[in-house]
Amino acid sequence: MKALILYPYPVEFDGLSLQGYYLMKGLKELGIKVLSCDRDDSIQKKWAFEHFKPDVAIGIGCWVDTPDLIIQPLKYGIKPIPWLNADGWIANYQNILNKLSLIVATSNWVKSTYIRDGVNGDNIHVCPIGFNPEYFYPLPKDDPGRKKLRELLGVKEEEKMILTIGGDLTSKGAQEMFKAIAKIKDDIPNWKYVCKCMDSFSSRNHGKEERLLIKELGLDKNIIYLNDPFSPDFMAQLLNACDIYAAPSRLEGFGMIQLEAQACGKPVISINVGGPRDTIINNKTGFLVDVEYEIKLNSEWVYPHMGFEKKQVIEFPIPKTFAYRANIDQLAEYTKKLLTDDKLAEKMGKSASEHAFKNFHYKVVAQKMLDLINQNVLDKQNIIQSAKKISIERQ
Repeated sequence: MKALILYPYPVEFDGLSLQGYYLMKGLKELGIKVLSCDRDDSIQKKWAFEHFKPDVAIGIGCWVDTPDLIIQPLKYGIKPIPWLNADGWIANYQNILNKLSLIVATSNWVKSTYIRDGVNGDNIHVCPIGFNPEYFYPLPKDDPGRKKLRELLGVKEEEKMILTIGGDLTSKGAQEMFKAIAKIKDDIPNWKYVCKCMDSFSSRNHGKEERLLIKELGLDKNIIYLNDPFSPDFMAQLLNACDIYAAPSRLEGFGMIQLEAQACGKPVISINVGGPRDTIINNKTGFLVDVEYEIKLNSEWVYPHMGFEKKQVIEFPIPKTFAYRANIDQLAEYTKKLLTDDKLAEKMGKSASEHAFKNFHYKVVAQKMLDLINQNVLDKQNIIQSAKKISIERQ
């Protein structure tokens, strides 16, 4: 079998690009002939279709990318396999999606949103995103690199470090975490909260709200902001520097960094909805708090880039959930528990690392994707002959 992988390429340090890169890496190690290519229409993409002549084109994105991931490969007689992420809702292309023999979703929640919005669930299967254990693995607490990074962050040896990472922090539930920490700050005297975001309009806009809330709650001296661009290997250093990872996200289709935090041996506090339900084992590798309430909309704008003729408002017969809010009291309870019970945090962290390696190693994910294509798209015997059996040994 030959597979073309369509994703943001050359590789960038963002979720979609790494999702595609790890799949390519895993398939290649399993003996599959693979070629990476950017999703956008270009002479390179046409060359890949006409010269490489793949059997399948695995495209990474969401429903908005249907023209690039599905329609274009079909024009060249190539079987498209969209590996879809969440985008809140699916406004268009249901008819095209329903004709495919296989759609792959990154989580059960992503699958449910496509079904909710008119895509037949019979052809949707779930394959999670993988992680790279060459970067993401636990470091001992006395590791010199870990100690130096904590020193540079201003986190003292006796202090516990909470960490949240996101394009913007509010979407990852940071405001809910601030409110939770304010409830228990007198019971956890030695702590710092490191917040790593991107330098973007969204992070700057939400950052104004966040800083007002931080000041109002009296947390000014304990919260550290970072917005430097980090490579995956340094992101692993940052995850290893923390004691607990917290991201009760308002909308999380998968939660790649939450998975990477577990791989680094960190217990994760998140929300019991969306992708985290697939990656975190509640009470074993972390805590999943209840949803306090949902944000629902009755209508939404659509645009030409979504496949519509003009900008317009679409009314929803049934209001759609566009965001969630985590239960503040439970966030406070579990944060306090992990910051004050070292044995519990260590036990959960060990379980988290083992869970991540066993179920989300990029090679395990590649094998799962291969099995789905095998079972739903191509001739089973051909794929068995072209692929090596998966074999992973933990070092």
